Amino acid sequence: KEEKKKRKMVLEQLAAESLAPTACTTIEEVGSTGVGALTIAFLMLGVATIVFISRVSSAKGQKVYYYCNIFICGFATMSYFAMLSGQGWTAVSGCRQFFYARYVDWSVTTPLLLLDLGLIAGADGALIAAVIGADIIMIVAGYLGAVSVVTTVKWFWFVIAMGVFVPVSVSPQAFCHLSHGSVGRAHSGRGDLAPTHPQSVAPSTQNYLWGSKSAVCRVFSIGR
Repeated sequence: KEEKKKRKMVLEQLAAESLAPTACTTIEEVGSTGVGALTIAFLMLGVATIVFISRVSSAKGQKVYYYCNIFICGFATMSYFAMLSGQGWTAVSGCRQFFYARYVDWSVTTPLLLLDLGLIAGADGALIAAVIGADIIMIVAGYLGAVSVVTTVKWFWFVIAMGVFVPVSVSPQAFCHLSHGSVGRAHSGRGDLAPTHPQSVAPSTQNYLWGSKSAVCRVFSIGR
C-alpha cells in the first residue's frame, strides 16, 4: 500500500514537471509585430494621458470625466510600458509567454471606463454597478481560461467570460438609451428637441477605442 502511494506521488510529480514553465528550454515570445503594436499603444495612451492632464485645469463642470480618463489612460500606459520593457509576463503551459499585465490593466481601466460612460450618460448608479460587476467577472474568467491547462476547463471559463461580456458590450448603448429617454421626457412638454451634449459622442467613441484595444491584442497575439 505504501509503495502504491509512493508510485502515485512520483507520477503526479512527473505530470507537474511536464507542465511546469521551468521545464521550458525555449519560450515562445512576442514577435516584432507584437512589439510594434505595444509601442504604438504605449505612445498613443501616453499622449492621451498628457492631453487629459493638460485640459483638466480648464474644465469647469466636467472635471470628473477628465479625472476618470486620466487614470484610465495613465494606468494603461504603465501597463503597456511594462509589457514593452519585458515585465508583467510569465511562462505558461506550452512554453508560451503570457502577459498577465493585460489582466491587471483591464481590472482597473475597464471598470473606470464603464463608470466614465455611465456618468457621461447620466445612467442609474445601480445599473453602472451591475455592469462593472459583470465586467470584473468577465476579466477574472478570461484570466482563468488563459492560464488553464485542461481544454474543457479552458472552454468552461471562456463560455462564462463571453456570457457576461454580452451585458458589458451593450452597456454604452443602454446608458445612452436611458439617458436620452429621460431627457426626451423632460422636453416632451416643451415641444422642442433635447439639445445635443458635446460629450454625447464620447460613449460610442470610447467603446470603439476599447474594442480596438482588445482587437489589437488578439490580432497581434500578444501574450497568447
